[in-house]
Amino acid sequence: MRLLLDTCTFLWLATDDPQLSKTARDCCRDPRNEVYLSALSGWEIAIKYRLGRLRLPERPDRYVESRRKWLQLEPLPFDESSAAHDALLPELHADPFDRGLVSQAILNGLTIVTPDTLIARYPAPVTW
Repeated sequence: MRLLLDTCTFLWLATDDPQLSKTARDCCRDPRNEVYLSALSGWEIAIKYRLGRLRLPERPDRYVESRRKWLQLEPLPFDESSAAHDALLPELHADPFDRGLVSQAILNGLTIVTPDTLIARYPAPVTW
């Protein structure tokens, strides 16, 4: 399976947070799966950190990269096609980061690992 992590999923996976579902944890740790972290998640983390809404043990540029490598996640750049695809999505979710993840999942054939019920209403597969 090819998986795309929601930002909260990445943060919970990186700290083995109990909010992470057993299914999500197992899917992300299964070596048969390809697991991706979008550049959008790095951007979202950096913004929340700067605004004081997210505490991290180190600066976000170091934290995201070190945890992504430690968890053996593949980086997924955010490209022009994914950005433009936002215009084709229904207005179900106001969060631009989540809409971007949905666009990436649709265009790249990925399943989003998220607890977000609004994301689950889009035409992209979701697991949790």
